[in-house]
Amino acid sequence: MLDKAFLCWRVFATGFSFALFGFGGLLLRVAVFPALQLLVRDPERRVAWSRRVIRAAFRTYIDLMRVLGVLRYELHGLEKLDRGGLLILANHPTLLDTVFLMAFVKRADCVVKAELWNNAFTGGPVRAAGYIANNGGADLVADCIATLERGNNLIIFPEGTRTAGSGEISLKRGAANIAVRGARDITPVLIQCRPATLRKGEPWWKVPPRLARFSIAVQDDLPIAAFIGEGASEVMAARNLTEYLQQYFTGKYQHHA
Repeated sequence: MLDKAFLCWRVFATGFSFALFGFGGLLLRVAVFPALQLLVRDPERRVAWSRRVIRAAFRTYIDLMRVLGVLRYELHGLEKLDRGGLLILANHPTLLDTVFLMAFVKRADCVVKAELWNNAFTGGPVRAAGYIANNGGADLVADCIATLERGNNLIIFPEGTRTAGSGEISLKRGAANIAVRGARDITPVLIQCRPATLRKGEPWWKVPPRLARFSIAVQDDLPIAAFIGEGASEVMAARNLTEYLQQYFTGKYQHHA
């Protein structure tokens, strides 16, 4: 009886959390960021402050979900992110992965879906923070390299979307192109959720029978030099790096599963 009551509470708490996320995004759009627009005239400083606000909001949101009994989480190797200009690549098993990383990465920038720019709940924060839309075409890689050169930490999920329900990881080549053309080492992050929840195509109300526990583990940097040396073309280097990352994330994920 207690287990059933707790399950019902977690369904309610999850729904409440998602409703709160939408309300919070709308509040930031109509109140907080317009105030920043008036108070902070310099565009670069305003973007920096907007990102701080989003980081604090996401951190509060994650901890609220913990207090409500929706999830638990643990962090490993977070001190490795206390640098600037990092190219952070992570696997993408759940809907909350972006929220987790944005909550704990300082000076975070990210590539977001273009439709989020026009969404009533996410458009305000995305525009105010100056995140990179993924419809940039040929300029997308250049924009990503530029933000790294400014000392921002760029978060990318190289799968391009959440991992398929089967758990099979399939990487696209965009992240590797950024690493190769920008000559940037990669800081991998391994995200796990046990039992699995909020996966691609899975409704939010389908909560697991046990409390979801997230693990966010920052791995050691992957040097890029071996892939771009000896006169290798950028196309071939990106292809080889993508294959390596495919094996890396698949192996790491399976090793920790």
